Amino acid sequence: MRKRRGGTSEERVTQEVIRLRNLRESQAVLRAKDATSQAGFTAERIPSRFFARRPILIDDGPGHTEHRKQLVRFFSPRALEERHRAFIERTAADYVTQARQAGGCRVDDLGLQFSVRVASEIVGLTAGDTSALAKRLEAFFKQPPVDHTRTDHGRTREDWIQAARRALVPLASFYLRDVLPAIRARRAHPTDDIISHLLAHGYRSREILMECLTYGTAGMVTTREFISMTMLRMFNDPRLRIRYLAAEEPERLAILNEVIRLEPPVAHLYRRVQARADGCPYDPGALVDIDVRQTNVYPDIFTPEPDGVCTDRQLTASERAGLSFGDGAHRCPGSHLALLETDVLVRALFDAGAVLERSPDHEFDTLVQGYQLRGFSVTFSNSAAAP
Repeated sequence: MRKRRGGTSEERVTQEVIRLRNLRESQAVLRAKDATSQAGFTAERIPSRFFARRPILIDDGPGHTEHRKQLVRFFSPRALEERHRAFIERTAADYVTQARQAGGCRVDDLGLQFSVRVASEIVGLTAGDTSALAKRLEAFFKQPPVDHTRTDHGRTREDWIQAARRALVPLASFYLRDVLPAIRARRAHPTDDIISHLLAHGYRSREILMECLTYGTAGMVTTREFISMTMLRMFNDPRLRIRYLAAEEPERLAILNEVIRLEPPVAHLYRRVQARADGCPYDPGALVDIDVRQTNVYPDIFTPEPDGVCTDRQLTASERAGLSFGDGAHRCPGSHLALLETDVLVRALFDAGAVLERSPDHEFDTLVQGYQLRGFSVTFSNSAAAP
């Protein structure tokens, strides 16, 4: 069943599922306070009884709003500049030096290690080994396919059992080897990181585990893919690469905003309607499926040439990346961090003489609703000069 409402880009996929492709309409739904709830990432299948405080990624309402306000300060441009930029640049330099000494690397693996190391520093997961932590987080996402638009999420009972089994071992290992040691360390010596903040606000261990999983995986999955996609775009468009590498930081970030607009790491956002409201004219119970890739090239907003990289568009701050970082109550608090990490690592790789050896295979993760680039290899034209 498909029909379009006059003058909009709304598609009625079924009686219960509405797909949006219009940026303005999608923003209105995402900003409609208390009218919708998180329906992506299988959030509706996670029992509330397990948590006094639900993880920020899947929570809604006043508690979520206050929690988000408190945590945004860890990812603000000022905090990143004053507290983390030097660490991020040093970490990128160390990883790239190791890659040069090895004669090459897989960009997807390097991006994974780098993004997990940076996220771990901000969250407070600094007690363990980054490589092992990255593997545990990556293993958690090896899940059966899911379809968020179906009431059963497109999974059989056996699929859900398999999903639980696949998640249990890496989740338990993540808790025992990474989260629990960090909790003990922060209880003894609090610092200015997210785990210390959660402890100060009375979070229990299981709640801290889920928050760490949220930040660890969000910081890993989306930033890892965006780093790879940016490198691929630069290799495929030498003129863009030359312009980017010669630019000052404001122009580089403008280019990265355009790249992530065109290549959103999360391609669909899902919201369950709880009540009709201004900006949300749908019946309670309906599922709104926001097609991010299409909203991000909506021609009434992104002109001229919506499908091209153009940094001269007259856009507001909330429009620059389209909906690649979401909007409203669930807008990604780490957007500034993702752009900074990508800028630092991509420049470090190209400054080291990165040369494309093998283009990546393109895959798709149905849980995150995002692309995966794997087997992306580079060598270095000046590897012999590496210290």
